[in-house]
Amino acid sequence: MTNSINELENDAKCIFLIGTNTTENHPVIGYKIRKNVRKNGAKLIVADPRKIELAEIADIYMRFKPGTDVALVNGMMNVIINEGLLAEEFIKNRTEGYEQFAETVQKYPPEVAAEITGVPAEDIIKAARLYAESEAAAICYAMGVTQHSTGTDNVKTMCNLALLTGNLGRPGTGVNPLRGQNNVQGACDMGGLPNVYPAYQQVSNEANKEKFEKAWGVPLSGKNGWTLTEAIGHAHHGELKALYVLGENPMMSDPDINHVEEALKNLEFLLVQDIFLTETAQLADVVLPGATFAEKEGTFSNTERRVQRVRKAIDPIGDARPDWQIICELSTRCGYPMEYDSAEAIFEEIRTVTPSYAGITYEKIDATGIPWPCPTVEHPGTPILHSAQFSRGLGLFHAIDFKEPVELPDEEYPLILTTGRNLFHYHTGTMTRRASALDEHRPYNEVEVNPVTAAKLGIANGELVRLSTRRGSIELKAHISEIVNEKVVFITFHYKEAAANVLTNADSLDPTAKIPEYKVSAAKLEKIV
Repeated sequence: MTNSINELENDAKCIFLIGTNTTENHPVIGYKIRKNVRKNGAKLIVADPRKIELAEIADIYMRFKPGTDVALVNGMMNVIINEGLLAEEFIKNRTEGYEQFAETVQKYPPEVAAEITGVPAEDIIKAARLYAESEAAAICYAMGVTQHSTGTDNVKTMCNLALLTGNLGRPGTGVNPLRGQNNVQGACDMGGLPNVYPAYQQVSNEANKEKFEKAWGVPLSGKNGWTLTEAIGHAHHGELKALYVLGENPMMSDPDINHVEEALKNLEFLLVQDIFLTETAQLADVVLPGATFAEKEGTFSNTERRVQRVRKAIDPIGDARPDWQIICELSTRCGYPMEYDSAEAIFEEIRTVTPSYAGITYEKIDATGIPWPCPTVEHPGTPILHSAQFSRGLGLFHAIDFKEPVELPDEEYPLILTTGRNLFHYHTGTMTRRASALDEHRPYNEVEVNPVTAAKLGIANGELVRLSTRRGSIELKAHISEIVNEKVVFITFHYKEAAANVLTNADSLDPTAKIPEYKVSAAKLEKIV
């Protein structure tokens, strides 16, 4: 997030939610948004293929066709430019690339955007005016924006909208991705991506390479690695021989699970480190028991970049050990000694090679966390990014054209399947489906289907149905609801007995981020006789 969570409750005058089911996936943030709307009169724009809970209190709700995010927002920006609602001084002084961007946006008048997205042109116009004319407008999005073959384009388009209206660098504004896991921000900060060292320092940069070679005392390759999705593909082709999986469950979370299973079985060695025997761990040659959050010390960095202390409540149970201890011992046995006496000692090393964390200490975050960048111990942290300038100097507009999703409906598969989460379960259900109180609320998977579609197929509410794509089929119960339109069906991916990712497509990846297109698959729904 460029801004802080509490600004969504207190400072934002307009909030544009797109591709985020906030009250179910980020309920605390959802509560703050609801409070701002109801108590402070903040305006709310919701754009989502499903009529989510916050759509009920939105000033404007735009139900758009899955995968048409770029066309929708380009249509809004067309209105903003042509009606003179843009932030001319901000664009002149703090951005570049505007002319080429504006030329592209001219191809998307609201009538054209309406034809592509299914959103009425008048709603696109209203949303554009409401966002652009607000004193402080914030954009929030989640995996409904990123999990597409055009996910990078989608994100750049959200940035274009904020740049166009000057909604960056001030309280209540910003481009705010809501992270899908509690420490995914921290994992990325620490270099848990295949192309960067900690603090997003590019692997391919020679100066960065030399810096980390000196810090770690070993030669480094300087070549980008693979994302998990790419690694699975290489394993399937026999090009990857071994895989070490920590706290991840690709046998539930990766697309086309049958393909994933074949790939993992094709490995010479699979090592899994987790707190439960997950679906992936059941295929492993060796399973190492990691410790839970309550059994270890360390830090988490949350969605607003706030670095926070984690304190051990109990000692690890049985043979479990904190992840860092397991990694250090493995490394030492493989020939590279790692010797630390605590998680704090590791954090002190992190500070020396990670400029954005350099000023953060355990002492400073003893009572409350600090949002990075925090370059010195005297620095208070940075709740709002880009207030004076962007990290590259000037903010860059990108000229983005709409591209269709890779897999579109046809006669055999006439529906669009989109996937997501529900309030009661977390990710692949590794923890929450073992919690009886939570599982009692949502004990099985359901497919949301519009009443008109259900009537055409002769399907009754609660009836067992078969949902299929080109990858496979699952059987689950039908939940008839107007939350989706006639051409869209929705399922969650928490349930191994009706796993959504049996159906999703492993071949349609974003060319830059390599993220799969979880949100759009051509599908068919059948009544089980």
